[in-house]
Amino acid sequence: MRQILRYAAVAVLLFSSISKAQTLGPLTVEKIMRDPKKWIGTSPSDISWSEDSKTIYFNWNPDKHAADSLYGYDLTSKKISKIAPAIRKTLPGKSDVFNKQKTQRLYEKNGDIYLISTTDYKIRQLTNTVERESNPAFSGDDQRVVFIRGMNLFSIAPDSGLLSQLTDFKSGTKKADSKPEGHEKFLKDDQLAMFEVLKERNEKKDAGKKITDAEKAAYPKEIYLGEKNVSSQQISPDGQFITYRLTQPNKSAKSTIVPNYVTESGFTEDIDARTKVGAPVSQSEFWVYNIKKDTTLKVAVKNIPGIGDKPDYLKDYPKLDSAWKKDKERDVVINGPFWSDNSKNAVVVVRSLDGKDRWIMALDPETATLKLLDRQRDEAWIGGPGIGGYPMSSGEIGFIDDNNIYFQSEETGYSHLYSLDVVSGKKTALTSGKFEIQNVVLSKNKKSFYLITNEVHPGEQHFYKMSVTGGPRTRITQQTGAHEVTLSPDETKLAVRSSQSNVPWELFVMDNPDANTKSINSEQVTRSTSPEFLSYAWRKAKVVTIKATDGQDIYARVYEPKKSNGKAVIFVHGAGYLQNAHKWWSQYFREYMFNNMLVDKGYTVLDLDYRASSGYGRDWRTGIYRFMGGKDLTDNTDGAKWLVKNYGINPKKIGIYGGSYGGFITLMGLFTTPDIFAAGAALRPVTDWAAYNHPYTANILNEPQSDSLAYRKSSPIYHAAGLKNHLLMCHGMVDVNVHYQDVVRLSQRLIELGKNNWELASYPMEDHAFVEASSWMDEYKRILKLFEEKL
Repeated sequence: MRQILRYAAVAVLLFSSISKAQTLGPLTVEKIMRDPKKWIGTSPSDISWSEDSKTIYFNWNPDKHAADSLYGYDLTSKKISKIAPAIRKTLPGKSDVFNKQKTQRLYEKNGDIYLISTTDYKIRQLTNTVERESNPAFSGDDQRVVFIRGMNLFSIAPDSGLLSQLTDFKSGTKKADSKPEGHEKFLKDDQLAMFEVLKERNEKKDAGKKITDAEKAAYPKEIYLGEKNVSSQQISPDGQFITYRLTQPNKSAKSTIVPNYVTESGFTEDIDARTKVGAPVSQSEFWVYNIKKDTTLKVAVKNIPGIGDKPDYLKDYPKLDSAWKKDKERDVVINGPFWSDNSKNAVVVVRSLDGKDRWIMALDPETATLKLLDRQRDEAWIGGPGIGGYPMSSGEIGFIDDNNIYFQSEETGYSHLYSLDVVSGKKTALTSGKFEIQNVVLSKNKKSFYLITNEVHPGEQHFYKMSVTGGPRTRITQQTGAHEVTLSPDETKLAVRSSQSNVPWELFVMDNPDANTKSINSEQVTRSTSPEFLSYAWRKAKVVTIKATDGQDIYARVYEPKKSNGKAVIFVHGAGYLQNAHKWWSQYFREYMFNNMLVDKGYTVLDLDYRASSGYGRDWRTGIYRFMGGKDLTDNTDGAKWLVKNYGINPKKIGIYGGSYGGFITLMGLFTTPDIFAAGAALRPVTDWAAYNHPYTANILNEPQSDSLAYRKSSPIYHAAGLKNHLLMCHGMVDVNVHYQDVVRLSQRLIELGKNNWELASYPMEDHAFVEASSWMDEYKRILKLFEEKL
């Protein structure tokens, strides 16, 4: 009996130790900054379907391995199984390239082209080469498969296996036939006139060449590229035209170098990094190859309406303003074309390199001319969901039928869906309102759109179905939060990745309902979070609106302590154009946990979607144009004042922290509004926008050589003299996004200014996004120490 009691006591102790190991207990930096896959769990990602719509595939890591593995969920057995590498190798790749009857699908995998039947699911490998093949597409008659190999377009006939080369792009320039001139020509003519044998042999050679040329197979026209690069090669559905883009790299643009100090070799190794904003950019041309005529034509852009329009900001620079020539052609990039199935209509998206214009235009391939269908101009810059913010982006666009296209535009101030008849030019708004269309999928039968919108609330994203003609939308997802939806190939099922503000992403499956369905049930497939993570009551932050100085409503999340210590911290999300005051699981999950820990200690924490955040329309998106650190900062200072008024926070006990753009705002806060923030942690911050990249920065601040005022107002390094309170800076030394050089230059500036209330923590092995748990832990211990000591 005594032995049994001893065993029972051991069992109780063992169970108790297991329970403690699975209980998180009071939050500490050491706990929450551990490797997340080892203690939180890994959410499913990269969702796809089997061809028969019976299995959902996803990447997952329930076993806490070093990397994710592929898993499959069988809808019949309702079981999850790990996919063996040998089976994974045979699974078809992703793509939405179908023939007209939707009976075959093309995809590229490991550099080869495959064809899969959507009726019996048999797979045929069409190429098996060392050279990579990509961008497979069906020809207009569905009889051939067209793809890119190297620089050229090829086609293969699946029935016969005949491989044909459609283009013959060559690097360099064509060597001209060397014909004798001057005295050489005289000598040759004299020789042929003098010697009969030479004359006869020359005549035979010419005759032979004519016969050879006559019997030679018809190959595509040789197109020499010089020093230019070719891209976007595409053949029209009727096989009559090939379009392509030629880009002239700008070799004068100087790249930066990031030194890597901690290396396997023991030597410092240089990492080639990006250019800086304002560096010369590559120029491009768009061409049409007429196969039947064996001719090439460059698409002219000089007649594009508004091609020479002068940007408004030049009014601040009289010399530049007066020097602008009326007939100036701004540099543009042409994207596409997008063809109707009958080859009668082709549409391209033209974008100006200065970011201020997007034209949707009809392309006449015979004449290589353009006709305007729709123009969107923004004196700030073109962008938004389904539109994209860079010249190489065509945005969401496609043909509904042979005459009508669909696309997204911020014409009303919010990104909405439109249709346009390319023949009549009639444009129809399919959606409208003070919300954004986040994602668009056209159904296979082209009768419906599947949409993700934030119309319920800016902090929620739901899935809808709508007719291609517009009208009422049927809401399909119901649970609060956000939903990423992947349709099954037969469009009868939905694989839904869903999350809430305090619940990480999980995978669900549900039926694709009829329009009349009101109650929709979903089935949870994965349960990814660990018992240890679930043992803590993670907070659902209260989503509130704060009135800004200019009267606008700022959406924010506030974390309320049970008992306030009178102190507050404002967290500033990164990226600028990103949303974090929402009702789904944040990509800033470490910061979310850190904020929970601060609240446990009595801090009130505020997290705002300041000006430039995504999800709120064009005016909010472009609110930082020509002044970063303007309205985006005052939104945060307004948040600080709101905390004082509504939560009784001591105005001298407010801290601020954030990474990347959030680090930039932290610097601007401490430098330009020093009486608002008593302490701040700027993580991997931009200190001088003239040192950042071109695509992002030139949109917002134009180029430094033409809009120096915008850069002086917006760059913290020019305002460093205002530092009064306590500053911590943390930066990875191998950051190839925001270079470590940024924080080094600011450090020197602070030294020269005689500032002594700052410190810099450097992380020798970290890029922009930290990887090592030890780095995260060190960084956040320093942030916590800053707030605990200085607030």
